[in-house]
Amino acid sequence: MNGIFIDVDYSQTYKAGQRIGGDVFLQSKEEKGNRVVCTLSDGLGSGVKANVLANLTAHMAHKLSFGPMHLTNSAKIIMNTLPVCNERKISYSTFTIADVRSLEEKGIAVQLVEYDNPPSMRFSRDLPVPFEVNSIDLKREGAFKEETIRQSSFTMQEGDRLIMCTDGVMQSGMGKTFPLGWRQSGVSSFISELIGRHPEISSRELAAAITRKAYALDGYAAKDDITCAVLYVRRPRRTLVVTGPPFTKERDDLLGRKIREFDGRKIVSGGTTAQIVSRLFGAKVSVDLSCWSRDVPPASKMEGMDLVTEGMLTLSKVATALEQKIPLHNMPNDAVRRFVSILLDSDQVSFIVGTKINEAHQDPSIPVEIGIRRTIISRIRRALEQHYLKETILEYI
Repeated sequence: MNGIFIDVDYSQTYKAGQRIGGDVFLQSKEEKGNRVVCTLSDGLGSGVKANVLANLTAHMAHKLSFGPMHLTNSAKIIMNTLPVCNERKISYSTFTIADVRSLEEKGIAVQLVEYDNPPSMRFSRDLPVPFEVNSIDLKREGAFKEETIRQSSFTMQEGDRLIMCTDGVMQSGMGKTFPLGWRQSGVSSFISELIGRHPEISSRELAAAITRKAYALDGYAAKDDITCAVLYVRRPRRTLVVTGPPFTKERDDLLGRKIREFDGRKIVSGGTTAQIVSRLFGAKVSVDLSCWSRDVPPASKMEGMDLVTEGMLTLSKVATALEQKIPLHNMPNDAVRRFVSILLDSDQVSFIVGTKINEAHQDPSIPVEIGIRRTIISRIRRALEQHYLKETILEYI
């Protein structure tokens, strides 16, 4: 785990009346090369047709970006592969590709290729930073005009952000609040002001704030799919999840030492585990009735811990929520939502899993989907790494 983390997330609101988005955002991480590739595509029109076109473009761009050829050549292949609309004589979809690589002490190297999406915006803290853009003109058969690919290369440092949007953001409020829409100047001012007030705002929170504002400018009935993706270079936020008692009681003190030495947020999951930690730290456990639902036991409070929850059932529901990418605002105010919220606000998540067998979980009446602790933790780790690009580490005790 490195001292610099590339925090990537996005937010999306569908066009009014649509149940599927015409914008598609993909992100993948190459662990060995400490590399992240992000692709944002906007399909022509809206609904299912636009979604299929955007998905085709985004997945093609994503696959080519991880290949050996230069990103600009990949963009040309995509352009020559995608058809041109017979009626409008324009491309069926647009795209933005960001290839981001860590150069250790030299910062983060970014290659950016854009076709017909609004220009991406770069910020250093709360100040917009211009960057050089090279234009490559292409003439395709069937297109009514020459098309341009924008290509850029620059280095980002800690505290820098890259914001990518579709037309739904820039054109929001058109004909209502603003005659020509929110436009890039308005979006840039909004971002600067928001970062100025909240310097450590995460990519998830910033992207959500931008789409919420665009949605409000459209009178809460989006005229187009509204999508914003944010890439943020910063120091990693760490969280420790402790679940399950150690294999032998003699190892309890080792568990306590690991918890004390951890620099970051701490979650204890499991009643027996909470009792052990309570004894080791001399801290009382009290039920927190401010968050509960009928589906899971309420969370608890313990001095020195950020969250204390019940074990297997809560962990199982956390895994499901992460796998299905359920938005926090669609979840009830319970222990699962708090657990997921902390994980999503973290960059590096460490798990310490006790290996003592709990006889209660051998009861055949317990639902099969709860499974065993190791399986559930594996599901959580896989979801965090694949869907949210988090870094995870696992230790058994």
